[in-house]
Amino acid sequence: MYDLIAKNKRNSIILIFLMMILAITVGGFIGQAAFESPEGGLVIAGIFAIVMTLISWFSGRSIILTVSGAKRIQKPDAPQLYNIVEELTIASGLPMPEIYIINDTVPNAFATGRDPQHAAVAVTSGLLEKLNRDEIQGVVAHELSHVKNYDIRFAMLMAVLVGVIALMCDYFRRWVFWGGLGRGGRRSRGRGGGGSGQAIFFLIAILLSIIAPLFALIIQLAMSRQREYLADASAAEMTRYPEGLASALEKISKEEEVLEAANRATQHLYIVNPINPFEQRSSTLFSTHPAIEDRIARLRSIAASYQKP
Repeated sequence: MYDLIAKNKRNSIILIFLMMILAITVGGFIGQAAFESPEGGLVIAGIFAIVMTLISWFSGRSIILTVSGAKRIQKPDAPQLYNIVEELTIASGLPMPEIYIINDTVPNAFATGRDPQHAAVAVTSGLLEKLNRDEIQGVVAHELSHVKNYDIRFAMLMAVLVGVIALMCDYFRRWVFWGGLGRGGRRSRGRGGGGSGQAIFFLIAILLSIIAPLFALIIQLAMSRQREYLADASAAEMTRYPEGLASALEKISKEEEVLEAANRATQHLYIVNPINPFEQRSSTLFSTHPAIEDRIARLRSIAASYQKP
């Protein structure tokens, strides 16, 4: 199990570096194509990144909870849930997060917050009604593992990088559409050289502006899947009872209704994709989560390792 956790962490770091390289490449080519200066594109990318990071850092949690219709609760509102969270935070050495409930019959849950000191765990009322204590404990352990592993911060960084790439590419395509290519070509010819080289930069930049957002999305989703595997393994380590989470995933994945409070901006946060129909919950390049069957199989292999003498 520890090898699995280490592997998932390494994969996450690799994906972050790939996304950074893609963002730098896109910024450099667009800067050269638009301003004949790679640094210009990188400066613009940096400004976008800083603004989006500040918004996500200080307001991301409250925005997500508000959009999801989550209501904060205290211990008298859901004693069993509160006790489970208390037990797991004590066992894992985490501070007590804020607890929220989403009034929806579809079982699901997510965690948010930039660090353990600003974390929140939200579960649906359906999760409390349809799962037993061991299964709820497994789900909560999974979400607290996201907090402990700083997955929300990783997800925020990935979202910012994807947003920066998408914005740069979108603005560059608009600039080209409104005559940027012609102005760039005239500027290069006016300087008496480098026209053909600049034209190549334009062509590469236009190509990147089309395909880079797709590559960025694929990397982001691959990152999301890796963090789900890591949270599953960490939850198994936290509870020492992987079957609880495995059984919970089985029940949640069989739910045929769609969670009304979720949307495409928040779907990656949930323990199981809340908006994909039951028959589409398999893993592809564009999946936010690994295949449920694979996650359950991994958890049960961990359970089997606990039973070996």
